[in-house]
Amino acid sequence: MKDAPAAKTLIIDVAMPCALWRRELPGAARLARETARAVLADAAIGAAEVSLVLSDDGEVRQLNRRWRGKDAPTNVLSFPTGETRMLGDVVLAFETVVREAEEGNRPLVHHFRHLVVHGVLHLLGHDHEAESDALRMEDRERRILREFGVPDPYRVGNRCDHG
Repeated sequence: MKDAPAAKTLIIDVAMPCALWRRELPGAARLARETARAVLADAAIGAAEVSLVLSDDGEVRQLNRRWRGKDAPTNVLSFPTGETRMLGDVVLAFETVVREAEEGNRPLVHHFRHLVVHGVLHLLGHDHEAESDALRMEDRERRILREFGVPDPYRVGNRCDHG
């Protein structure tokens, strides 16, 4: 008996250990899935698994200290697996994301979508260490975010420290 070919499945798991996301951004899990799905569609990826964790500054600070040697929270951290099927984890810090949205005078939903896009692109191998890579990544972010009506997050004065 021959095995049937594996179905093309896109799995986007969302964990929300920080309940503040539910209160401040109703539908956060749905928005996260929808945004991650758009990134994967843009990359023509039809079968993969991504984990999105809507956490808080305390947890992200611990992760940032352990994995990046930085004893402070950041808005988003990405943990790529290097595999083609299970891409990895993206973790967002509630307090930092909310503060940045307020400081940038941006709707929380816009900043949230931007950070999900940014984090998932890191899982796909994008980075912003070199200026040319950063520009390429930013262009891709802008294109995906336009689908959701999100204005350019990189207009003057709008850059953020992404993990």
